[in-house]
Amino acid sequence: SEVLAAEAVCCLNRAMATLRDIWEEIGIPEEQRLERTDAVRKHIKSLLDMMVAEEESLKERLLKSIVLCRKELDNLCKELQLGSFETEEECTILQMEKNLRTHVEVLQKQKRDRKQELKVLQEQDRDLCDILCTALFSIDAGSVPSLEDLDRYRRHVASLNTLKEQRREEFVTNKRQIILLMEELDHTPDTSFERDVVCEDEEAFCLSKDNIVALQNLLQQLEARRALNEAVCSELRARIVALWERLQIPEEERESSA
Repeated sequence: SEVLAAEAVCCLNRAMATLRDIWEEIGIPEEQRLERTDAVRKHIKSLLDMMVAEEESLKERLLKSIVLCRKELDNLCKELQLGSFETEEECTILQMEKNLRTHVEVLQKQKRDRKQELKVLQEQDRDLCDILCTALFSIDAGSVPSLEDLDRYRRHVASLNTLKEQRREEFVTNKRQIILLMEELDHTPDTSFERDVVCEDEEAFCLSKDNIVALQNLLQQLEARRALNEAVCSELRARIVALWERLQIPEEERESSA
């Protein structure tokens, strides 16, 4: 920079020398030469003053940006539950402003990412709670979640998904058995719950704990009815055989009746 400054002074001196030669060649009087030289001086001074003012304004903007970035960093660190950001005090104003601004952008992205993941988890949680009839996960949606909060929420949603698959599998298995038993017993669904069970739209069935218990109870009731029917049939068959024996019915007639 010192070499460039010295070169600028040399350029100025050469330009002034050239101007003096031109003025002398033209024949401009000494008094007017002084006026023109002063005009050049004022023009150069004005230009330099403007350049200095611009650089001072740049410095002020950088200092204001540093203050704003520090304030924004403090707020972001609190929201994200992170330790305070330490800057290198020995670095230049320009480098410090760049470092702070870059870190602000990084933390802002972290904030956006966390809130976006929270939104996705809440949507999944609502859908699962509607299906399973369970309570929503307790979390403050108005603040930025911590990494620990997000991890707990992920595990909660994963457990609900597992529970949903378990109940869905149990529902499908029991439904299949219930339909077979109803057909075997010639039973027509006569309650809203039974109609919901045999409905073709399996996704519409609420997989609540109460519904799963009711499903098991329905299956047990149908199985009990079948067992009772089988017992009655066995008793009737035994009575028929006893009557055949008492009436001495020939084997041929028994086989055709059977």
